[in-house]
Parts: sequence; C-alpha cells; structure tokens
Amino acid sequence: MDLTINSTKTLHNGVEMPRFGLGVYKMTDKEEAVNAMITAIEAGYKAIDTAAVYENEQEVGEAVRNSAVKREDLFITSKVWNTDQGYDQTLRAFEASLERLGFDYLDLYLTHWAVPGKYEETYRAIQRLYDEKLVRAIGVSNHHQPHLERILAKANTKPMVNQIELHPQLTQGPLREFCAQQEIAVTSWSPLARGRLLDDAVLAEIAAKHNKTIAQVIIRWHLQNDLIVIPKSVTPSRIIENADVYDFSLAAEEIKAIDGLNQDWRTGTNPDDVKA
Repeated sequence: MDLTINSTKTLHNGVEMPRFGLGVYKMTDKEEAVNAMITAIEAGYKAIDTAAVYENEQEVGEAVRNSAVKREDLFITSKVWNTDQGYDQTLRAFEASLERLGFDYLDLYLTHWAVPGKYEETYRAIQRLYDEKLVRAIGVSNHHQPHLERILAKANTKPMVNQIELHPQLTQGPLREFCAQQEIAVTSWSPLARGRLLDDAVLAEIAAKHNKTIAQVIIRWHLQNDLIVIPKSVTPSRIIENADVYDFSLAAEEIKAIDGLNQDWRTGTNPDDVKA
C-alpha cells in the first residue's frame, strides 16, 4: 500500500476520509489543546476527532479558524454522548456541537457508545442529519457485531465508520472482518494502548530495524492493516513524530509478529458492559 499523510479511505458513500488524524480525548487545557491542534494541522494532519464529552469542540473550531488550512480541506468528526442519546435528544445534541464548533456541517458524526434501548433511535436521528446534508458521513463508535446487526436491520443508510478501541493487544479480528463485509471502515482509538506497548521487546526489535520509535511502528501497523488511526498527543514534537511514518514499510512477517501480540486486552470499557 502506497501511503502518504494525504492518503484517504473511500467510504461506501464515496466520501474520502483521511486515514490519519489527531485524536483529542482529554485535551482539556484550552490553550494547550488549540496549540496542539494547530501544530497538527500545520504538520499535515487532515483530520481531527473530537466528541461532545471531550469538552473541546470549541477549541477544535478555534484551531481550524486560526490555521492556514481551509475548513473544507479538513475532516472533522464528533460524537453524541450517552446522556444525549435518543432521537430528539440526538438532534439537539448535534446542533449544540455545531454551535460549539462554529461550523455549519460536520464531516462525520458518530454514536459514541451503544447505549441499550437508545442507540438504534440515536442512529435513526443521525441518518436524518445525513439526509439533510448536515453531515457528509455517519457512523458509530464502540459497537460490536450484534449492535451493528440491529442497526443494519433497520437502517436506510448503513454506518460508514465504526470507531473502536484497537491496538496490537486488542486486534479485534472478527469485528474488523464483519465491518469489512459490510463496507464499514474501522477507526482505531487508543491506537498505542495508552503507552502500555512502548517497552515491548517484539516492537522494540522491529523499531530498531527501521530506525523508528515503537509508536511509529504501531501507527504504521494500523495504516498497513487498512485502519484509520487517530493517535493523540499535546506535545508538538510527538505530534510531528507520530506523522513521520511514511518513509518505511513493515514486512508481512513483521505485521504477523505484531498481530501475535494480541491478548484481547482493553484500556477502556467493553461495549457490552455499557448500561442505559
């Protein structure tokens, strides 16, 4: 796969989604967050992934307006939080997100978690936003196959993206295969397993061979697995380093070795444990 920082994944509705972007979870210091986002945009990042619950949508909008890149040349994702789920509540939550961002549309809007008894109606509302052309693409986050099957049974427009926790210790093979069958692109959150992998011996050996950091090797692993990846950092040098993954390629045996690190271990909540 010939990859660059400008590489995109074609979603099933034809929209081109950047394969690489900035995650902004826990970026709560206003000045630090805005500076990190501007640094990323100036380093070539074309996507920013936020959510209502992150409480930094306003900072995303400010960073975009203060960057040298046009809004239409960037891909902005946000998500509806659990307490705002349901049909009418989702429509109101979306309007609130747009107002905080200062935008008149979003590139991608997701259900944040599959809240029992609500996520189907939430997705129905998101479909309406898509039909009204307020969102260029729609999808879900943290949905397992049974959640997706319930949505697909009723959906007029099937999800274009499922954003899930995914890293070498949680490779999510069966769910990825199901999403591929349904033409649902997969985005990896917590792609570096929150630092847990940064002293792994297998990864260290591969990184040394390529004269790269372990984080860079992991990011490259995501990209070569046809995954969209959104590493998070507020440190300018790390933001730039995370994007420096296009001058090397992992061999098939190296990808297999990294796949072999899987333990089905999560840094976050199991979607099956989310309560109403």
